[in-house]
Amino acid sequence: MSEINISEAIDGAISKVGELGAKAGEAIKEFGERESVGKLAEGVKVGAKTAAGGIAKGAKIAAGGIAEGTREASGIIRSNPEGEENDGSSKAGTKGKAMAKTGRKFFSLRNGAQIPAVGFGSYLATEKNGKQTILDAFDAGYRYIDTASFYENEAEIGEAIKESGIRREEIFLCSKVWPTMLGADKLRESFEASCDKLGTNYLNMFLIHWPKVSQSDEQWVEKLRESWRVMEELYKAGRIRAIGLSNFLPHHIRPLLESARIRPMLDQLELHVGYMQEFTLKYLKQEKIMAQAWSPLGRAVLLKDERVVKLAEKYGRSEAQILLRFLVQRGIPVIPKASSPERMKENLDIFDFALTDDEISYLSCVTETGWSGEHPDLEEKG
Repeated sequence: MSEINISEAIDGAISKVGELGAKAGEAIKEFGERESVGKLAEGVKVGAKTAAGGIAKGAKIAAGGIAEGTREASGIIRSNPEGEENDGSSKAGTKGKAMAKTGRKFFSLRNGAQIPAVGFGSYLATEKNGKQTILDAFDAGYRYIDTASFYENEAEIGEAIKESGIRREEIFLCSKVWPTMLGADKLRESFEASCDKLGTNYLNMFLIHWPKVSQSDEQWVEKLRESWRVMEELYKAGRIRAIGLSNFLPHHIRPLLESARIRPMLDQLELHVGYMQEFTLKYLKQEKIMAQAWSPLGRAVLLKDERVVKLAEKYGRSEAQILLRFLVQRGIPVIPKASSPERMKENLDIFDFALTDDEISYLSCVTETGWSGEHPDLEEKG
C-alpha cells in the first residue's frame, strides 16, 4: 500500500470514528432529559474526537516510519544485493557501502551456516612446533581451523583447542575423510576417529578429501554415493553442521547429485592467481555450491610474481595480502598456511582495502602459474 493510500485510509477511519461519536451523543441525549446526561453526551463526542485524533496521529507517524524504513532497507539491498556479511560494526544506513569497500568477513553456505572468509590451513603446520602453532593461530585471531585425517595433526589441534580456553562454539572446525576410507562403515569410523582426536562430538564441516582412491577403481561412484548417505545421516543428526567435498570437478560431482538427498554445500579446490579453474567455478555457482581455496598463495611461487609485486607496492600491502584479497573479493573463502604469528595476522588483515574491477579482471586472466600438479584424475591416493 502506498503512502497516499495509507493516508486516505486513515482519514476515512477518522471520519467514521467521528460519526460514531456523534451518534453516541444523540442516543444518550434521547435517553435522559437531565442536563448531566447532555453534558455526558458532549463529553463522549469530545472524547471520541480526541481518540480519533490520537489514533490518526499515531498511525501517520507509524506510516512515515514504515515508509522511511522501507526506503533505507531498499538502499541497503541495492548496495549489497548478495546479502554480504561483515563484522557487524557498521550502522544500518552505511552497511551496504562499507561492505562494498571492505568485503565479507563471513560467507553463508547454502544451509545458512556461516563460514569465516579466512581460515587457518593446518597441513604441515604442526610439524615443527606442534600444538603451539595452532595456539599462535588462535592468538592471531583465527577461529576457523582446517584439518584432515591425512594431516595427522587432529590430536594436536584438539589439545590446542582445550588449552586455548576458547569456547567450542566460537571455533569453526573442519576435517576430511581420506579416499581409502570411503564406504558406509569406513566413513563412520573415520568421522568418529576425527571427532575423538579433536576432542569434540561434532564438526562444523566435514569433507570428502578426494573423489577416488585410484584411477583404476571402477567402484568409485558407488563408494562415493554410499559415503554421502552416511554424511547426510550425520548431518541430520547434528553431528556435522555442513557437508561438502574437496578436489571434486564437475564430472565427479554430477553422479553424486543424481542420488544425493542433501546437496554438497562447499567444494575445496586449489584456487589462486594463475590457476582459477574457471569452468569448475562456473559450474559450482550454477549448482549453488560454494568454492573454497586451498593453496591460495600458489605454493609461494606467486609471492615473487612481478604483477603481484606491483599491486602490493601500489596498496602498501604484502604480496600475500593481494593474493588473498583477490580471492575473497571474488567471493571465495581461503585457508592459507602460515608459520609465524606475524604472517598469521597479516593474512587476516585484508578487509580494509579493495582491488579495482580492472585489477580483478587482470589477475583472473594470468596464465597458468604456481599449480601444484595435483589433479583428481591423475592422483593415486591408495
